[in-house]
Amino acid sequence: MTVVCLPDQQAIELLGAVPEGVELIVWDGGPDRPDGLERTEFWVPKVEDEGDLPTMFAAMPAMQVMQVTSAGVENLVGRIPGTVTLCHARGVHGSSVAELVLLLILASQRRLPHFIEAQREGRWDLVQGDDLADKRVLIIGAGDLGRQTARRLLSFDAVPVMVANSAREGVHSVDELPELLPGADVVVLTLPLTPRTTGLVDAAFLARMPDGALLVNVARGQIVDTDALLAELRSGRLRAGLDVTDPEPLPDGDPLFGAPNVIITPHAAGHVTQAGPRAFALVNAQLRRYVAGEPLINVVGSDY
Repeated sequence: MTVVCLPDQQAIELLGAVPEGVELIVWDGGPDRPDGLERTEFWVPKVEDEGDLPTMFAAMPAMQVMQVTSAGVENLVGRIPGTVTLCHARGVHGSSVAELVLLLILASQRRLPHFIEAQREGRWDLVQGDDLADKRVLIIGAGDLGRQTARRLLSFDAVPVMVANSAREGVHSVDELPELLPGADVVVLTLPLTPRTTGLVDAAFLARMPDGALLVNVARGQIVDTDALLAELRSGRLRAGLDVTDPEPLPDGDPLFGAPNVIITPHAAGHVTQAGPRAFALVNAQLRRYVAGEPLINVVGSDY
């Protein structure tokens, strides 16, 4: 019997039919532990769980697989026992995240916040915006999120330019950023948070972006130096669309809320009605691979 531990009853409903020989139990990490927890082989934690991981792993000594339902796992890397295979949810949230990228870009380009404010104040106030045709969009992060974003940008006649840690066909290296940034109308961050990417977008990075350029961050807030970005926004030189921030959530009255030329959404990119069903369709497929002894997908390696 393969024991699978899920975070709540809703997860059981979303998981659907499971292979024969699978037993499902529910545990949220609290003091009330279900029977069979010590036999758990396959664990699906709460989204971006920041619980007492050592205690939770100790309660499930037979665990073989930890399958999360988020794409980012920077909070877990280095904290997982060597006997456990960590898998993330790459491919699950790409569509919804890419949609929000386009929303933030188009809203900024077409001056949507101005028109919403004018409407709220009862004013008919026409200002000129800009479109996406022929705009050069630098996408830093060439994984699923980056690729899905690039595909959608092409339908607006924009020119996506992909950047990753290392160069390959059709993809530039991050080492080329000093030469690429001055020609970018928009810079989109879709890369994971790692020691190398923390603080990547600093004052020097922002200074290389041309006047009027737009920075969109749907990755992690810590990739951007908040103070440096705030200075550029206040000067009026750059614009930003932020779904993630540092700190997060932003405290009440944070200066970013009142900064000019910025649109902020509260880490909402993946918060859509189909996120749960899509995530647990992946979990179900992974579970079937595990039971059948087949290789798992989305395994997080040492190079994350």
